Amino acid sequence: MSYTLRGRLESRFAALLVPLAVACVLAAALQEWWPVAIVGAMIAVGLAFDVGYHPLLPYQPGWLALPLGALELGVVIGVAYALGIPAPLAVAVPLFALGWVVAQMLGHALFPLWRPSYAEDGGELGRAGVLFVAAVAAPLAAAGGLWYANLPPTVHLTAGVHQGPLVIDRRENLVGDPGAIVLGGIVVRHDDVKISHVRIVGGVNGITVAGYDNVVLDHVTVSGAAEDAIHVRGAAVMISHCSIDMLGKPFGQGIDISYGMEQGTSMVDRCTVVGGQDGIVTHGSMAMFMHNHVARTTQYGIAMTEMSMGSLEHNTVTDAQGVGMYCGDRSVCEIERNVVTGTRSDSAGGDKTRAGFGLELLYGAEAELTGNDFARNPLSLGLFLNSHVTWVR
Repeated sequence: MSYTLRGRLESRFAALLVPLAVACVLAAALQEWWPVAIVGAMIAVGLAFDVGYHPLLPYQPGWLALPLGALELGVVIGVAYALGIPAPLAVAVPLFALGWVVAQMLGHALFPLWRPSYAEDGGELGRAGVLFVAAVAAPLAAAGGLWYANLPPTVHLTAGVHQGPLVIDRRENLVGDPGAIVLGGIVVRHDDVKISHVRIVGGVNGITVAGYDNVVLDHVTVSGAAEDAIHVRGAAVMISHCSIDMLGKPFGQGIDISYGMEQGTSMVDRCTVVGGQDGIVTHGSMAMFMHNHVARTTQYGIAMTEMSMGSLEHNTVTDAQGVGMYCGDRSVCEIERNVVTGTRSDSAGGDKTRAGFGLELLYGAEAELTGNDFARNPLSLGLFLNSHVTWVR
């Protein structure tokens, strides 16, 4: 069929009415924005592709619908990931598939029956096309307005030293201006909090999050905490681009995420942790650790323990004492393309599990290994007490 640009756009909007309606119902039922956001991404990607299709595909054969649909799905998922839309694939893919199926039914059956000149008009729908566009645009605009009206307020922390501990007990985005320093830590006591570009010095814990949802820590710097630089309990958090200095704190920890299995998956991405007992550790939680660098720890560089589940991908651990990476206590770990080097033996007291392992599994732990480099350590891999690994090519 040879589409006009208007015909492509009107047909696209008509097909997206059904997934948009489903997304609105889901959003109302779940009290979440992401169902509407993912359909918004579908619409934006679809319109961009339609503009590109117009000069490149003056005639579009029916068989192209499937490969083009697969291409658009991949781009939609990529856009959702880039924008941080927390749409589960188990929902996002069926929503996209619903729109694709509706488009095929409309374009090949219903529209030609309802409007015999549909093909000759290049997919244009006349006055009905304007109504379809409005029917999609109106709820999207309303949803966007509600989303914007409910955004947490942004609070700027001015340059200079602020005595803590600061307590955040409302929804807000705390943004540090250049030179903003908090002495004594930050305590989060509300859902929907984001802390970014803030330097924290000292405190029992640098940042504490206990029992609250949707907390994001971005470009935070923590040094001198007595116990944990970032202390998370009973929560799922998103941490990215952080910098943590625990040198001189042999029993402190960089990032400790514990007992949040029911709250969902936490993520630590592109953080640097130096010093401390454990660099990044989970207890009884689900987590993803990606693109982090950990150095000079006294117990474990990166660890998942106490029946944790998650993945360790593209991380580097250097100069750890005893163990570089650890998966223990019946945890299930996916360990992919990590590099651990320079681990030092700590077995002088007779503890064979501290003999300088690049990776260690202990007490019924299970791990899948893909493309890791653990060779440049006294021992590459240690398996203890009914633990086992599977190598994946």
